[in-house]
Amino acid sequence: MPKINVKVDINIIAPVYRPYLEDDTFVQIYFGGSSSGKSYFLAQRCVMDILKGGRNYLIVRKAQTAVKKSVFNEITKAINTFKVGKLFDINKSDMTITCHNGYQIIFSGLDDVEKIKGVTPQKGIITDIWVEEATDCDYEDIKQLKKRLRGRSKATKRLTMSFNPIFQQHWIFLEYFAPIGWTEADTEYHDEHLSILKTTYKDNPYLTPETIYDLEHESDPYWYNVYSLGNFGVLGHVIYNNWSKADLSDRSFESYSNGLDFGFGVNKEHPAALVQCHYEPAENTIYVTKAEYRFNMTNDLLAVECENFFGGGIIIADCARPDNIADLRRRGLNIIPCKKGPDSVLNGIQWIQKCRLVVDERCTDLIAELSTYHWKEDKNGVSLPEPVKRQDDLLDALRYALMYEMFKPEPIAPVRHVQWPTYGGL
Repeated sequence: MPKINVKVDINIIAPVYRPYLEDDTFVQIYFGGSSSGKSYFLAQRCVMDILKGGRNYLIVRKAQTAVKKSVFNEITKAINTFKVGKLFDINKSDMTITCHNGYQIIFSGLDDVEKIKGVTPQKGIITDIWVEEATDCDYEDIKQLKKRLRGRSKATKRLTMSFNPIFQQHWIFLEYFAPIGWTEADTEYHDEHLSILKTTYKDNPYLTPETIYDLEHESDPYWYNVYSLGNFGVLGHVIYNNWSKADLSDRSFESYSNGLDFGFGVNKEHPAALVQCHYEPAENTIYVTKAEYRFNMTNDLLAVECENFFGGGIIIADCARPDNIADLRRRGLNIIPCKKGPDSVLNGIQWIQKCRLVVDERCTDLIAELSTYHWKEDKNGVSLPEPVKRQDDLLDALRYALMYEMFKPEPIAPVRHVQWPTYGGL
């Protein structure tokens, strides 16, 4: 059966998105502020397209590990909302969702290019590629994805990107927005090859009053401009300019430093953050090999995640949670608290600033934090010696991981006593 007829209540789709249900433009961009509903709409459209038949979706993010915890859940949520679960086979291990009409939704990360090249649906060809959090991706990633949209098909091919705008220097802005003269006042654009829709929380009629209040009362100008208003940000006071991305998948080091920042968040607001890195003194270089969030983590779950993530070794965690540290010790983790003291955050930042920081390209959430981590400003726009406390969980974990490297006392001959500096760690 090529097509499954299912009645969908159009009222569950936000009005601003309804005209885009049948949009066949080749490159489609949905961007804007937080809680605008753009990702959920694209998940709804994907499910509806699969039910109609004739389309197969490849849905990707930069890192494979991020797919299951985000866009895979959005698709399953849309299936449940439409009450069509009995028409789909959901395979979490293979990361595929197959409709009973034979068409599929396939999920993958861009950290394995060869895997992407080998993606083949069981029926027909890939007609749609949706890149979630597209700002995590490089230009070459998108270029390679476009090559996957080949072959004969009755359905038009579409490459869809969704993201929060982050900053104006990003290649996506330079490639798609600058040539058409996009301004902050614009919300839509459409030509033969490109479609753009900008939305904010004001376009989502299903938000709670608490979410609306938080977005409308964001105090930091950059975060308000990007996540509340949906504009491309301009960052003049970023904290770290000493980092670069690299493929570290084939690198191995004799020793690793492990950092843990506690959290429970169900989204990017205060999740648990795990970082593994190596510091090479001879090069004055920090190599970050792994950096990931964990959500909804009670201590029993976190203990298992830490064991799998770090694979042993000492874990340095936020000393503000001694109860969590004690509990995780009882569960078998070799975990100790960091040391904090006056100006410890600034001391840690300054130490990292003096190093060369190389981040594995799969650590997309850490790269996002590094890109937007900035100083507070006074009313005249002058930087203050205090970072904005927002989306910095992995950077906190990184400082914890490097604590002993930062404040390692220099040995004095003859060595009689070793003492930590009074300003402490982080």
